[in-house]
Amino acid sequence: MRQVRVLNLDTGQELAARAGVADNLWTRGRGLLGRRNLPAGEGLVIEHCRQVHMFFMAFALDVIHVKRLSRNEGRVTRVVADLRPYRIGPLVWQSDYVLELPVGTAARSGTQVGHRVSLSPVAGE
Repeated sequence: MRQVRVLNLDTGQELAARAGVADNLWTRGRGLLGRRNLPAGEGLVIEHCRQVHMFFMAFALDVIHVKRLSRNEGRVTRVVADLRPYRIGPLVWQSDYVLELPVGTAARSGTQVGHRVSLSPVAGE
């Protein structure tokens, strides 16, 4: 799976040093299922996504919905902090992809609706 670095351009905070990109039917469907946790600095970008579910997940996530502005840049349209297992997140029509991150990442980074985020290749990949 391709890896990207996710950065909040408005705060300068790194959201994920390494986030996998789920951009096909298999990787989007699998997501983070089967994992026991998501370490700090890691995440998942799910392309073409307006809503996530947490069925069969073992841990909670921060979910950030993003509207694409260009190939590698987007604007945050919704922040769902601490989405717990066996819940369904909100349907966000203005979402082209979501960032799934460890709980607390959105608060720690100060990420809010309207902020710009960038996706860049991980060095060495």
